Amino acid sequence: MGTEHTETLIIGGGQAGLVTAYELDRRGREYLVVEALDRIGDNWRRHYDSLVLFSPRKLDSLPGLDFPGPAMGLPTKDEVGDYLEAYAAHHDIDVRTGVKVTRLGRTGDGFEATTSSGVIKSDNVVVATGKVDDPYIPDFAGQLDDRIVQLHSCQYKRPDQLAPGPVLVVGAAHSGADIAIEAAATHRTILSGRRTGTLPFRLTGPATRFAAPVMKFVMRKVISVKTPLGRKVGPKFRAGGGPLIDPRMEDIENAGVEWTEERTVGAQDAKPLLADGRTLDVANVVWCTGFHHDYSWLDLDLADENGYPAEEFRGVVESVPGLYFMGLTFQSSFSSMLFIGVGRDARHVVRHLTARADTRPSVPA
Repeated sequence: MGTEHTETLIIGGGQAGLVTAYELDRRGREYLVVEALDRIGDNWRRHYDSLVLFSPRKLDSLPGLDFPGPAMGLPTKDEVGDYLEAYAAHHDIDVRTGVKVTRLGRTGDGFEATTSSGVIKSDNVVVATGKVDDPYIPDFAGQLDDRIVQLHSCQYKRPDQLAPGPVLVVGAAHSGADIAIEAAATHRTILSGRRTGTLPFRLTGPATRFAAPVMKFVMRKVISVKTPLGRKVGPKFRAGGGPLIDPRMEDIENAGVEWTEERTVGAQDAKPLLADGRTLDVANVVWCTGFHHDYSWLDLDLADENGYPAEEFRGVVESVPGLYFMGLTFQSSFSSMLFIGVGRDARHVVRHLTARADTRPSVPA
C-alpha cells in the first residue's frame, strides 16, 4: 500500500458521490471516488425487500442518464442500485470499490486520507457518505425480555423475521411507516412516534405528470435554506425526518396499524414503556430510530450539536477550505433528500470547488 494524489477525493459512491464526479468530469477536473462497499448501488440493495422510492422514475433521473422503465412507476431498491451502477458505467466514472476511509486529516493546504488500500492525498475532499452510519438503538433496549425479537430497520428485511405475536415499530418516519404497514398484514402492529405531517399531494398517479414542475419548484425554491419557511422547518427535518409522502398517514391507519404519538422511552417489567406510563406486551420490536452520524474518522472537529457536519452553506465548509459535503438532509432544500435535488447540490459544490481550485497551486503528492 502506497501513497497517491488526486485533485479531488470523493468519499462515497452513492448518488451524491456519483453526481459530484459527473459534474467534475464535465469540467475536466481530476477526481477519484472511493466506496466502502464492494459494489456500486449496494447501499440501496441492502435495505428491506419491499422498499420502493416514493417518487416515480420521471423524477428520479440523475443528470446525464434517464432512469429506465415506466416513467410514472415507483422503482424498487434493487432497481435504484442497478441504475447507480449503470450510471457510473455510462459516464465512465472512476470509482474504486471496497475502499474504506478510516481517517481524514489536513496536510499543509490539502488533505490526507488513510484508507484500507493506502494513503490518498488531495487538494479537495467531498464527503458524500450520506446520513446513514451507525444504527441508533436506545440503551434501554437491553432491558427488554430476551424473548422479544429486536431488529433495527437496517436489519429488517421481510416479515418472516418476526416472531408470532404483536409488533412494536418505534419511529414514524418513512421506514417506520413502511415496515408497520407491512407487518400489520400478519401481526397486530403498534407504531410509536410523533406525526411529522404529510405533503398535500402524492408523487404518484396521473396528475404527477402535470404537477411535477410545481413540485420541483416548491421542493427546491420554497422549502429552501434561502426562505424563512425553509429555515424554520429544515432543522426539524434533520432532527426527526420530513413529512410522509408515500405511504401517507391515511395509508397507515387503513392498514390497521395502531398509531400512538407517545414515545417509547424505556423498559418496565422487561416490556417497552411509553411516555404516558403504559407498557406494551409485544413479541417484536423494530427500531426505526435512525442512525448516529459517525464522523469520528474526520480528524477535523466539525460536528455540530446534532451530530451533523458544521458546513456553513449548501455543503461548503468555509472554515476548512477545500472540504465539502454532499448528500446531507436538507443540504439546500427539501429536494436534497430526493433524487431530483442531488444534481443541483452537486453543481453548487463543484462550482465553488473549481473556482477555488483555479486560484491555488496543486498540493504535491
